[in-house]
Amino acid sequence: MTKTERTYLDWNATAPLLPAAREAVIAALDMVGNPSSVHGEGRALRMLVEAARRDVAALVNTAPAHVIFTSGATEAANLVLTPDYRMGRTPLAIGHLYVSEIEHPAIREGGRFAREAVTTVPVTRAGVVDLDALERLLQDHDKARGLPMVAVMLANNETGIVQPVKAAAEIVRRHGGLLVVDAVQAVGRMPVDIEALDADFLIISSHKIGGPKGAGALVSRGEVLMPAPLIRGGGQEKGHRSGTENPAALAGFAAAARAATADMAERNARIAGLRDALEASMRLAANDVIIHGAEGERVANTSFFSLPGLKAETGQIAFDLEGIALSAGSACSSGKVGQSHVLTAMGFDAALGGLRVSLGPGSAQADVDRFLAAFSRVVSRRRVTGNAA
Repeated sequence: MTKTERTYLDWNATAPLLPAAREAVIAALDMVGNPSSVHGEGRALRMLVEAARRDVAALVNTAPAHVIFTSGATEAANLVLTPDYRMGRTPLAIGHLYVSEIEHPAIREGGRFAREAVTTVPVTRAGVVDLDALERLLQDHDKARGLPMVAVMLANNETGIVQPVKAAAEIVRRHGGLLVVDAVQAVGRMPVDIEALDADFLIISSHKIGGPKGAGALVSRGEVLMPAPLIRGGGQEKGHRSGTENPAALAGFAAAARAATADMAERNARIAGLRDALEASMRLAANDVIIHGAEGERVANTSFFSLPGLKAETGQIAFDLEGIALSAGSACSSGKVGQSHVLTAMGFDAALGGLRVSLGPGSAQADVDRFLAAFSRVVSRRRVTGNAA
């Protein structure tokens, strides 16, 4: 029996490690010392960490001092989503958190806010945050309990739909609130500028752009407004995140950050061409396929589709057996496959399953062709048996 050729179409879950990132990690692993030590070895590692901070800052157009390194996006979310802030030395209370219904679970869980202090903001059938609903919620916010905080992602991890963050920021500003933006799926796939977005905080992740897993960052608009530390100890990261930094992971993160901004427009135009051709062929093979968000603005690499009658878990297994690695929504629940909360928020029937194809810089026409051949076989089996088994 011949081994099935594998095709990787799950770049939104994690991007393959870039060669440049791998080289940077290996070089850093060969360096001895602690970046907090004052001797020569320690200073060399400190220089590496600060160089990484500059590269990551450039990715979102901010100052290096505004980058707090974390172990990933989930830690960054739990750091920033807290009712306890300081404005300089003055305590600042955040009274309530408002999160869009399509946020990643790391955001939807509310971080350090109590459950009763978290309210979801609905989205439209098109998968875009309902700005009128956000306006009404903030109008009713009780400022006596503290300022409002709003979390709206820039690009949805399942559908790829770009959210109206700038417009949301205008509403948040009118009501004196803070805006947190999950930019994990946006960096490298569209220009991301914290100043242009008018966001107070951005969350980004290394492994989504070809860096190593286990590194991320919380990026702030400035240094005056800061959340209470999540991890206390030796005071690293200017006291915002204690614990010895991981120079190897940060070196790889920096290499990926540099690659993410290089030739971005040309790279994404090519990827969008592959994605659009893939979707056109899917429609020819199955006229009842539903491609979510195709009518609106999406990042170039993502296609989230449903085949009526095909459960998400059944479809994912069927494609995996065909040698195709794709996702049934977000890869964030330790292998669990269930109903997409994004589709539910968009008003689709809970029984409708969603499958996500996500491409990347290493994707080629051959990958699309192999997926389409598998798609045709899955559709044919569905027609015969009523499912993909």
